[in-house]
Amino acid sequence: MAAQRSIGQVLAVLKAQFPDVSISKIRFLESEGLVAPERAPSGYRKYSEADIERLRYILRVQKDHYLPLKVIREHLEQMDRGLAPPPIPDPRPAGPPPGPGAAQPAAETRPGAAGHQSAQPRASQGPVRLSRAELLRRSGLSEAVLVELERQMIVTPRRGTGFYDRDALTIAVVARKLSDYGMDARHLRAFKIAADREAGLVEQAVAPFQRRGAAGREAVVEVVKLVSVAHCALLRSAMER
Repeated sequence: MAAQRSIGQVLAVLKAQFPDVSISKIRFLESEGLVAPERAPSGYRKYSEADIERLRYILRVQKDHYLPLKVIREHLEQMDRGLAPPPIPDPRPAGPPPGPGAAQPAAETRPGAAGHQSAQPRASQGPVRLSRAELLRRSGLSEAVLVELERQMIVTPRRGTGFYDRDALTIAVVARKLSDYGMDARHLRAFKIAADREAGLVEQAVAPFQRRGAAGREAVVEVVKLVSVAHCALLRSAMER
């Protein structure tokens, strides 16, 4: 009988290839039904080599192709039927590498950029006006994920145009990074609903300043900043409770 491993041993095996993986991540994938290890009478998980290979596949397509869990589940179901998983297109456009003097996308928006880097593109880059193909390239999103984000009205082109702005790029980058933690468009939808409610409150607060020219615009910017700071602090506080 093939040797079976504990979840801690599985973590040690996977860490070499996926340094960011954790026990909580493995348990999350199990809770989503993507992997189903055996249980000992004591309740401890017992992972077979097939379970470990399944985890490798899940983590690899998340890391390299940014696939949402819904798509990964479909791939696994196809593999469980004895079929090969469907081919996965590379979200980055093919082409020769840029020359020494070619402009590079900001580190924050390159696919595979380090997780500790900010998802917010640098302000010094100026206005952003991206086509759909450019948004996919700079954010690292797959077409399927972008379609779902648009369906949920989380990422949208500028009104009346087919182009995407800096906020769309930022949200796309964040969505790609959050997918590593099992969060997809359904989860981001909850954040959007909360943001829409906050926007309504801000609009009420700044309404008296709207007709005061430059001073009014400064007041609007200040209120938005204060609300953003309060939102982050409240979220941190809630996570610590």
